[in-house]
Amino acid sequence: MSKAEPSTRAVGEESLIYVRRIHRRDLNRVWEFLKKVFRDVNRETVEYQRPRSKKRFLEVYEEEGVEQLLFEVRAAHGQEIVGYAECAFEITGTDNWMNERYFTKHDMRPLFVEELAVHPEYQGRGVGAFMLEQLEHLARIHGCTHLVLEVAENNIGALKFYRKRSFYRLDAAIFMAKKVAVDAELLPPRALKKPRNPEALGAPAKPKRAPRRPLKARGGEKRSSAPPPASRPQVPATDEESDPLDEVETDGGGDPP
Repeated sequence: MSKAEPSTRAVGEESLIYVRRIHRRDLNRVWEFLKKVFRDVNRETVEYQRPRSKKRFLEVYEEEGVEQLLFEVRAAHGQEIVGYAECAFEITGTDNWMNERYFTKHDMRPLFVEELAVHPEYQGRGVGAFMLEQLEHLARIHGCTHLVLEVAENNIGALKFYRKRSFYRLDAAIFMAKKVAVDAELLPPRALKKPRNPEALGAPAKPKRAPRRPLKARGGEKRSSAPPPASRPQVPATDEESDPLDEVETDGGGDPP
């Protein structure tokens, strides 16, 4: 639970806890109180603790069959909210996962505790015990046989508090998860191939290799590895050089054969 605003009560001052039904004028003040109490718990749990939204909290005030109790400390300096309890005699809400037939099968007539919030600075001073005693008293006079509530499994302090007061676990759902090994949608990095023309990318080109010198044959003559040039037919020399095209005979301007 998160830290609430520091109390203005005097040190050593004896205070009394009073309980009353909530009034419309209390709604905004109680909502701010609940946000402070459940802020840290809601950050760590899969399912949000009640109330889920202020809109829903205001709607609850208008519903029939729901009790909203406010616990206050009254002293010389004024009044301070130290606890809030919300309970119902029937399963409420359209999104509730409670199975009513379970309680009928087990001959249970429960009072559903929808909310139980204690001011962090007053925990350990008997506020929570007084609130549960009030709810048990309300259940008895309305013919209920059980108090039924929901608590986060990782809320160790609350679990210890309830078990100490004879609360036990029902056949309730537990949120479970299993990690699935899947491949990433995007492929991992891949090395680029070396460029064909390093000079185009500004990279220094490899030094060219010097041409090989021809090997010398025995006796001091150079040996050439190239094949000898093909012999050309000898054309008899003429006194006047002529254009090769002039030697082609034509038949009156047609294409050469």
